[in-house]
Amino acid sequence: MAGLTKDTPIPTGITLHQGSAVMEISFDDGSVFRLPYEFLRVYSPSAEVRGHGPGQETLQTGKENVTITGIDPVGNYAVQPTFSDGHNTGIYSWDYLYNLGRHQTELWQDYLQQLAAAGHARQA
Repeated sequence: MAGLTKDTPIPTGITLHQGSAVMEISFDDGSVFRLPYEFLRVYSPSAEVRGHGPGQETLQTGKENVTITGIDPVGNYAVQPTFSDGHNTGIYSWDYLYNLGRHQTELWQDYLQQLAAAGHARQA
């Protein structure tokens, strides 16, 4: 949320596609991102996932089939999804969601590399 300024793109629409397990989010600058639920879950901004500082992150595994069962607004700056695995403490600010969308490919590759380095594989 530190990057939230008057120039931060603001969502104009958020749609949860349960069949494909994707959150589609449109921003007022014309950007549209399709963020898989698994991707959102493993990159949750919560302390449970990110820790309280560098090096305290917890690698998330086994999230391939996670769904979003609910989503609540947080003020005028974020949303807080509830995932089917019970995780509901991540507050996804507009700048955080925008950053996830812009860097989705690189972040996903980084996650896959972390899984491999830890000896984990995604389920088919």
